[in-house]
Amino acid sequence: MDFENIIKIRRSVRSYSNKEVEDEKINFVLESARLSPSWRNGQCWQFIVIKDKKIIKDLSRASIINQWLRKVPVVIVACGNPKQSGLRDDINYFIVDVSIALEHIILAATDKGLGTCWIGGFNEKKVKIILRIPEHIRVIALTPLGYPAEKELFFENVAKIITQSKKRKNLDQIIHYDKW
Repeated sequence: MDFENIIKIRRSVRSYSNKEVEDEKINFVLESARLSPSWRNGQCWQFIVIKDKKIIKDLSRASIINQWLRKVPVVIVACGNPKQSGLRDDINYFIVDVSIALEHIILAATDKGLGTCWIGGFNEKKVKIILRIPEHIRVIALTPLGYPAEKELFFENVAKIITQSKKRKNLDQIIHYDKW
């Protein structure tokens, strides 16, 4: 798939088929994250790939709004070590570094016909307990990874309405040239 098409067809998927995700595809998306840029090449990210259904179900309970997670085939938890990145003007770049890497995962997944959904609505403390993540590591986001279901479920349709996920501003509303 060409990059322009990947950007246009990427969407948040909340309904997944039962089809197992091949290890080659999981490795491809993880390799894409590994190659992403980071503050001074610190590569502060760590990813936890979860296939265990019980752990996925436990993770779904770490968020009131993401109960649909319990039915996904794979979850990737994106973490960062603040000490392996930088701080400038009150911006913690470990968050930026992990976000770039996770976006690489999301776009690589789209290229392979897989669905994802950037999830920021979770209880970090609960996620860290469930996954035994060290105290100094921060959980930035989660994404399911799997084949989109043929038919969207009710909560996916509701989420689209609430988030207006296809609505995008025009370029003239977000771009400034030479000055604000």
